[in-house]
Amino acid sequence: MRLEDLGLVGNCQFSALIHRGGTVAWCCLPRFDSEPLFSSLLDAEGGGRFEIAPESGEMGEQRYLENTNVLETRFETRAGAFRILDFAPRFSQFDRIFRPTQLFRIVEPLEGTPRIRVSCEPRLGWSKGIPDRLFGSNHVRYEGFASHLRLTSDVPASYLGGQPFALTARRHLVLSWGAPVEEALAPLASRFLGETIRYWQSWVKHCNVPPAFQREVIRSALVLKLHCFEDTGAIVAAMTTSLPEAPGSGRTWDYRYCWLRDAYYSLGAFRLLGHFEEREHFVNYLFDIAGGAPDLNLAPLYRIDGRSDLGESTLPAWPGYEGNGPVRVGNAAAEHLQNDIFGEMVLALAPVYLDERFQAERSSQALALLTRLARRAIEVAGSPDAGIWEYRTQWKPQTFSTLMCWAGADRMARVAKVHAPALAPEFEKAAATICAQIVREAWSEKLDAFASNHGGNDLDASLLQMATLRLLPPDSPRIHRTIDAIQDGLSRDGWLYRYRADDGFGSPQVAFVICSFWLVEALARVGRLDEARRHMDRITGALSPLGLLAEDYDTGAKRMWGNFPQAYSHVGLIHAAFAASPPWSEVL
Repeated sequence: MRLEDLGLVGNCQFSALIHRGGTVAWCCLPRFDSEPLFSSLLDAEGGGRFEIAPESGEMGEQRYLENTNVLETRFETRAGAFRILDFAPRFSQFDRIFRPTQLFRIVEPLEGTPRIRVSCEPRLGWSKGIPDRLFGSNHVRYEGFASHLRLTSDVPASYLGGQPFALTARRHLVLSWGAPVEEALAPLASRFLGETIRYWQSWVKHCNVPPAFQREVIRSALVLKLHCFEDTGAIVAAMTTSLPEAPGSGRTWDYRYCWLRDAYYSLGAFRLLGHFEEREHFVNYLFDIAGGAPDLNLAPLYRIDGRSDLGESTLPAWPGYEGNGPVRVGNAAAEHLQNDIFGEMVLALAPVYLDERFQAERSSQALALLTRLARRAIEVAGSPDAGIWEYRTQWKPQTFSTLMCWAGADRMARVAKVHAPALAPEFEKAAATICAQIVREAWSEKLDAFASNHGGNDLDASLLQMATLRLLPPDSPRIHRTIDAIQDGLSRDGWLYRYRADDGFGSPQVAFVICSFWLVEALARVGRLDEARRHMDRITGALSPLGLLAEDYDTGAKRMWGNFPQAYSHVGLIHAAFAASPPWSEVL
């Protein structure tokens, strides 16, 4: 089951991955980090599935209805053609967003009389227990879950166990968690489909897009939106757990949580897109996280409800994606010391005091919290930590972490100039001191570039962010040499690895997608636009047929690996596209 053959649907409450064979291969209810109902992605035999497929077994072709998160899978068979429309309802109702925990699947004939089979076999989460099934006149109820789970359908109940039948008319299936569907199914499904299409198309119309790479940015925006958990404002890193970074690597992590590091980049993407509401909700989530830690001992990641109980465990009974285990739940990185998060929190929250649209979020308490975060960043600058790549080896002072501490001090100085002038000199001085420390301690004469850690001699693609964050002027020889060294030393087939060093699990075997987007952005920021655009053209050619991106890319096999879809990768695409594209003033 290749990741390139999966489509994503969702409504900012839950999501599902649909294989082009017609199977729901992954779905956790009632929210992203719940236990899975359908997880053939991690156990093809025992993981559970919800299948609508041709009797003869052909694969379908997938596309999204234009500028929506409604997925169409079209099948051509000898007996006839049909399509499935998969979506999770999302639209405005009674002056609020309606996003029920319901997966709609509409199947309709297009030509001839195709024969299909339908089978819904949920599992009781990680136990893989099989629920009892109680049949009603137009539904099946599954027993044993924390809430009511019901499949409501106008497909005859006798056919819901996989028996093939002739599809002669449009049929509807709704899997609901909690309140069941009680209305007439066909008109309800048509109304919800129409309203959901209109919602997404309207949302896209309110997106800013660059003149170049428009389709890629629109799809990335839609994907990023689906990673937002609207109830709290959190944004998850990915929808899945334990999809390996590379086959046999053992690098299988649970990414269904919110990394504080990602906050700055995700908020920046929504700023570029011109969507304020998502920024506002996420900022409030971040204030809640930071405000709930009086000592500011922040974890690198949190659950979508703000809790940090993320103890990592493995599930021996699960074979994993294509047999590549282990399958993990939780993430031990929550226990790591990652000093960069303090600077990134300042970067994420500084717009509250630099963007006049955030008036409602401003208060003396919020400014005091931002000040404390900046001072904490200054305090830990240059200290050993696990760093952005969450090394499970001996910790060292990571240059990227120090860079982010500098950025926190620098941005806080800008905030202070406007809102607390007496504090501005403190942060200006701290920023200058940390910048000098980076130049003095992290520059490697051997590499002729900045190194991954203070006094080290290894390259690190994350240091491309030096150009984007403006640590040094764009014409600085040291910035250009670092960009060139990273391109030369970490590139394979034009894609960038994070690093080459052993991180406790050996050396990385595949490219890390966002690093190549960081390269595009860095080149654009220092005025090397032609190079940036050439890289961008090549990278976007590796998108899945639906325009989706995983975390990692095997340049030899030309195949995606890692958790999927990866919000970080799509955030990187959005930033890179805006940086590499000409402005509209040069196009219109």
